[in-house]
Amino acid sequence: MNERGDFVLDASVTLAWCFEDEASPFADEVLDSLNKSVALVPCIWPLEITNVLAMAERRGRIDKAGSIRFISLITQLPIIIEPELPQRIFSEVFAVAREQGLSTYDASYLDLAMRQGVALATMDASLQEAARQVGVSLYLK
Repeated sequence: MNERGDFVLDASVTLAWCFEDEASPFADEVLDSLNKSVALVPCIWPLEITNVLAMAERRGRIDKAGSIRFISLITQLPIIIEPELPQRIFSEVFAVAREQGLSTYDASYLDLAMRQGVALATMDASLQEAARQVGVSLYLK
């Protein structure tokens, strides 16, 4: 195990635990792995998760109680939120986004996996391809 965590978890996998229509055996396997593993997430992860929940509430996809239950679930899991200096975001993360053709949000997950030398758990096809291109392994694949 890495001294900080075993793998980087992205929002696509996390949100698959919340919404039935996004559920997948892979996401379930990642969740089960947290019984023995620790996940790392970049500092933008809570904002991504809560933004999706807020939008889902507005669209009637989930109610307030469902959002609260989901947040309660994920905050009890062994997930470490990695702080990031704005200077790094403006330079290194932005450079990864440019080089790999990713959003800066997705690049933050890839950058964290590269820096920590751990695998990346994602269901996003473009992020999976970018990980392959830079030599980051995909978690449980």
